[in-house]
Amino acid sequence: MTKISCGIDFGTSNSSIANANNGDIRLVPVEGSSVTVPSAMFFLRKGNVPYYGREAVNKFLTRQPGRLMRSLKRVLGTPIMKQGTMVNGEHMKFDQIIASFLQNLKEKADAQAGQEIENVVMGRPVHFVDNDPEANNRAQAELRSVAQLLGFKNIDFQYEPIAAAFAHEVNITGEKLALVADLGGGTSDFTVIRLSNKYINKHDRSGDILANTGVRIGGNDFDKDLSLAAIMPEIGYKSTYGVKNLEVPLRHYYDLSEWSKVNMLYTTKIISQTRQLLYESHDKPRFKRLLQVLEQETGHALLAITEETKIALTDSDQYETPFTFIEEGLSTTVTREQFDGAISQQIQKISEAAMQCLREAGVAREDIDLVILTGGTTEVPSVQSEFKRMFPNAQLADENKLSSVGLGLAYDSQNKFS
Repeated sequence: MTKISCGIDFGTSNSSIANANNGDIRLVPVEGSSVTVPSAMFFLRKGNVPYYGREAVNKFLTRQPGRLMRSLKRVLGTPIMKQGTMVNGEHMKFDQIIASFLQNLKEKADAQAGQEIENVVMGRPVHFVDNDPEANNRAQAELRSVAQLLGFKNIDFQYEPIAAAFAHEVNITGEKLALVADLGGGTSDFTVIRLSNKYINKHDRSGDILANTGVRIGGNDFDKDLSLAAIMPEIGYKSTYGVKNLEVPLRHYYDLSEWSKVNMLYTTKIISQTRQLLYESHDKPRFKRLLQVLEQETGHALLAITEETKIALTDSDQYETPFTFIEEGLSTTVTREQFDGAISQQIQKISEAAMQCLREAGVAREDIDLVILTGGTTEVPSVQSEFKRMFPNAQLADENKLSSVGLGLAYDSQNKFS
């Protein structure tokens, strides 16, 4: 039987899987005809039945009873991974939840291959957790354990920006010195690497890879910053209460701005405290909306409209953000300028991580021939502007933003397991 291998890109926002079959490298359709799927799960309350990807998000948005989960990758290496979570009254471990999501991908890859695939290269960020080598090692070990639960016998890992480079390499004649910027939902990772289509079948690429750096900043952080700047003020963020004009507690707003923390807010204690603060609020109409969000458990809808606004501002200078799930006819105008201002510090940190990669590689900006932009966050206009500013003379490649990592991991699996 032909030895087929695969590459899995388990992303914070989107995921993909690609098969390598005797030189035939192809992405697997994982949701309808799409080769990428949102990294989302929805557990229907009745029977705790899991749904995946767009179907999961649609179940939630149509107010089906149950629990939506996103940004699962961000729990790897953290204490939350071991704690698990309550899903519709049932305690679940995160390794089981992640394995369920990835099993859905593997079943489709196995079906395309016509056999059970036992060899995999899993993508990983340069840093799962910033400045914590122990947590990074733990996160990779946890991901390996999940792969074993799926039935993989041979498991290897590759940095996601290196995988993206491999996917682009097939089209490169001669040799080019490239910087790969992989900006996903949870991390931004960088690699300086020598690329050529002559190197595709090289088993050892260590001599071509000059440096890797990364920072735990991604599109989810952009969502959070945009939410706090333009969305949360509509539900009382930074309003005041009481005779001393104190600022309302901000922690709940921060948690409402993160996919992984929203579900922790729907407790009797938090709702009771919020109801008490409403009596003393100086902006009752807006603060009452916070209470309504908590009581009706619509925090994910807030995150969804924030993400919708971010995407709209990719092509438009402003967007009328709807809050109709809170109040009929309620909306607010959000501008590209507001968005750029909200994420400016994150852009600066991403830029610094890219420059750190150049320093570790011992090359100057002028030495870079090609900048490969991959990951959905590279579509943000201010991100593209920053890389064009940093590398004015380099060629920019940004095709297959959401699927190049998965494709590159399959190329890598072919070299490692053939």
